Amino acid sequence: MRPSTVLYHLTHHLIMHKYRDPGEPPKLYLFGQLKRIAREWLDGGYLRCTGGTFPAQLAYKVLADMAAERIKAAITQTLSDEQPVKAILDAYNPTGSTSFVNFTTSKALRWQTDPRRCHVNWVVCDSDWEAEFCRVAEAHPKVRAYVKNQGLGLEVPYLMGSTQRKYLPDFIVQIEDGHDDPLNLIVEIKGYRGEDAKDKANTMRAYWVPGVNNLGKFGRWAFAEFTAVYEIEAEFGKLVDNVARHKTSRTHQSESHADGR
Repeated sequence: MRPSTVLYHLTHHLIMHKYRDPGEPPKLYLFGQLKRIAREWLDGGYLRCTGGTFPAQLAYKVLADMAAERIKAAITQTLSDEQPVKAILDAYNPTGSTSFVNFTTSKALRWQTDPRRCHVNWVVCDSDWEAEFCRVAEAHPKVRAYVKNQGLGLEVPYLMGSTQRKYLPDFIVQIEDGHDDPLNLIVEIKGYRGEDAKDKANTMRAYWVPGVNNLGKFGRWAFAEFTAVYEIEAEFGKLVDNVARHKTSRTHQSESHADGR
């Protein structure tokens, strides 16, 4: 299959399945723009074919769905200032609270939390990596509170290809970053980062985090992944420092503008 044919198939899939409103005709006027973006995705190193695979296999619907969803997520992130995403809340259960977390477990791998950092008395760990993150979070002076997302009810819908799934993030961490309100950081601890994990991360960064932030009534949110157990402490410290530094730089910039006026 010629590269131009692969490009046509991918662009057609974007038009028909990702940029088409239910019951409406396809937006054919977007074909030229989406074709240019799809070409950049195909030729710019975003598509890696390994293990004897070929770009022509994007003609398969499952792979076309995965590719098109990632391209759409990237477009959404790029246009976040011009076309902001807003979350649609569950009408019957719009908010949750750690106040109501209550469950029993037989799992032996647990971390007894510091009550100054978490009022849920145990973190039931899926791996030793999660226990290491609990230690790191409790030791960092800027961490106001944290909780494992178990029995909490926080679920994020996402697409794996064309299949609807639900993602349960690992932790929520509140960080004192210099603002009046703390930053709510959703943390994922991931040893092996497969295709499913990439789709979860893309959903969080392109849709969920900006969608909730744009509602303006649930505080400030961000997302982070940690994929190397021996680097969690250093990476988490670097992340918190960068967040605080961003706040400081914006404050200085505002003061400079005020002086200029």
